[in-house]
Amino acid sequence: MITFIIRRLGIMALTMLCLTLVVFFLVNLEPNLRKLSISQTNMRATDAQIESWLVRNGYRDNFFVRYGEWLGVMPKQPLVDEATGEATARFAWCDEPTEATYSGVLQGDFGCSTRFKVPVSERLVPALQATGWLMFYVMLVMVPGALIVGILAGMREGSRTDRSLSVASIASTATPEYVSGVIFTVIFASWLGILNGSAATATREGITFTNFTLPVMTMAIYGMGYIARMTRASMAEVMTAQYIRTARLKGLTFSSVVVKHALRNALIAPFTVIMLQFPWLLTGVVIVEAMFRYQGFGFLLVEAASNNDIDLLLACALVSVVVVLVTQLLSDVGYAFLNPRIRVS
Repeated sequence: MITFIIRRLGIMALTMLCLTLVVFFLVNLEPNLRKLSISQTNMRATDAQIESWLVRNGYRDNFFVRYGEWLGVMPKQPLVDEATGEATARFAWCDEPTEATYSGVLQGDFGCSTRFKVPVSERLVPALQATGWLMFYVMLVMVPGALIVGILAGMREGSRTDRSLSVASIASTATPEYVSGVIFTVIFASWLGILNGSAATATREGITFTNFTLPVMTMAIYGMGYIARMTRASMAEVMTAQYIRTARLKGLTFSSVVVKHALRNALIAPFTVIMLQFPWLLTGVVIVEAMFRYQGFGFLLVEAASNNDIDLLLACALVSVVVVLVTQLLSDVGYAFLNPRIRVS
């Protein structure tokens, strides 16, 4: 197991390196750089002014040199004032060093946000914390609910309960968040008036039942159907296994067979699906956070992409890649522990 984890960590590091290189290339394409330069100068800037700004701020340096500086494996060079010859910081609002130093992702420096005029970490960390709370409450509602629905449906395959719960699961998964979110807002915020249709106050004044229920409910119900369907299929397959029939023939009650024999094996397949919900929750909150005006990771990602904030966009992409790779590793390790038949070679 230790050898497997070490090997997977090496593959993860190589994957992260390749993906970040691709993202770094895409965000530094010429149209994106021109858009960034125009947003930092003025809409009527000439081509010469745009080029001057890009050269002055280091965006015309060698591509691989800039990538190495962003990673932190090469020393980041300060800018040199053409008039005085003095070394200056690229962006004054970030207090960047005025001398060559290793300052990149590996050193915890994610760069400067040209959209918010602050270091990237000052916006990224609070946004991740806000989305982390949203993910926590969504998982708290979604996972137990989905497992209960799936187990109840799979215990007696083909029964009326199974058909009813299966239809409800398919309907919830087939309904996008932007549709269910609008429906819930109309019902609970407009008609009944018991919930707040905006979650903007949650990041300023704290999380409450009224301002946080709608985004949690919207995401939980959408993800619940898929997990419930996987659990139902796994439970139905386990209930037809030979050892289950043997347990029933020995006189064990139906509830005892389900709890002691079927449940543990039936939860092996849904475990992988549950772990893969974390990347979806991190990047899938874009629509929900925009709809309910909740300023988390999704809001930050939209702002970075809309304003071509290169450093902030790269940081968001890096976080997304890390979450996907880590959850896949935890999923594989957890699957091996849950299923003793799995042997890691």
